[in-house]
Amino acid sequence: MSAEANKAMVRRYIEEVWNRRNIDAVDELVSTDYLNHAASAEYQRGFAGAQHVLNWLFAVFPDHRFGIEEAVADGETVAVRGTCSGTHEGELWGIPPTGERFAAQQSHWFRVDDERSRSIGRSRTIWA
Repeated sequence: MSAEANKAMVRRYIEEVWNRRNIDAVDELVSTDYLNHAASAEYQRGFAGAQHVLNWLFAVFPDHRFGIEEAVADGETVAVRGTCSGTHEGELWGIPPTGERFAAQQSHWFRVDDERSRSIGRSRTIWA
């Protein structure tokens, strides 16, 4: 697939799953060998791990949003830079909800896989 098709796949994943909170889309958009390098070890792999991390994220930040500012691709690798934002409304690592809004620059790196008609195979997050 082309670099443009790979970027479109990642944009769709971010919009559908992260921003619209359609966790069921993980089954369609994530490959069976999915690996999230940013997650704790027990939730790094596969559909169940991806869904667990998303459920946790949306419980802590119910209005979570990731705005893409730039996406670049080289072969199967897609890097996305943007701003993650939300309101702290759930317990976060023992910290009770504060009701405070946050915004953080992030970079996410994905490997797009041909296994299931273009799916996310790897994910790595870098906090700025």
